[in-house]
Amino acid sequence: MKDLILYIAKALVDNPDQVEVKEVAGEKSTILELKVADGDRGKIIGKEGRIIKAIRIIINSASAKLDKRTTVEIVE
Repeated sequence: MKDLILYIAKALVDNPDQVEVKEVAGEKSTILELKVADGDRGKIIGKEGRIIKAIRIIINSASAKLDKRTTVEIVE
């Protein structure tokens, strides 16, 4: 999952070298903390949050096959 979100996020932002993903694993759920440059945060969120919603749908669909629950959060 971490590699998938890294690939998607790096394709969307202007500064792909500043994209970081931290994975916090639990028993049944995983939290992916996405960190990007301040100027790129709007590109990840998108208009009315459409891009981050789409990213979350993709990650949730991929994690459903693994019988896990994954949450994507944008951190500063």
